[in-house]
Amino acid sequence: MTFRLARPADAPVLAAISIEVWLGTYLRQGVDPFFAEFALTEFTPDKLSALIEDPRQHIIVSENQAGLDGFIRISHGTVAPVADCSSTEISTLYVQPRHHGRGLGRALLARGLDHARASGAPSVWLTTNAENAPAIAFYLRQGFRNVGTTLFRIRDQAYPNDVFRRTLTPGPDEGPSSPV
Repeated sequence: MTFRLARPADAPVLAAISIEVWLGTYLRQGVDPFFAEFALTEFTPDKLSALIEDPRQHIIVSENQAGLDGFIRISHGTVAPVADCSSTEISTLYVQPRHHGRGLGRALLARGLDHARASGAPSVWLTTNAENAPAIAFYLRQGFRNVGTTLFRIRDQAYPNDVFRRTLTPGPDEGPSSPV
């Protein structure tokens, strides 16, 4: 696996990965029109291209011999939904399900944390669905602490999300990573 910064040409692939991971993570019983419309309007190549071009966003992709298989997006200048968080958010960490368990998420996270640390952020924060036990366990293993709750909204629907924070101090558990 190799890691690099996202390029505009990656936007359609990042949109496809986003749809795959989001639907597979949150819609276990089937896809209804409400969620289909959200996924197809939220995860578009145009929106991903705009994020790639936005200087407040830093997107690192993982690439194998067949193509991209995951990415992390670090957002600068965001307002956290709870107090005592920096303005640096891990907005997205998506890995195709068939690549879970290979250390890819951990490697992408390490590169994202390296970037945030190099940009001077004292900490990072993220949200995850309160029912997403695998993601919650992953972030806790990576040194994040649950610091509150918020709601993820899709139109008039609201879903509980946990807010996690991690202080950015060099630690022996992070291991070496290349700057991206």
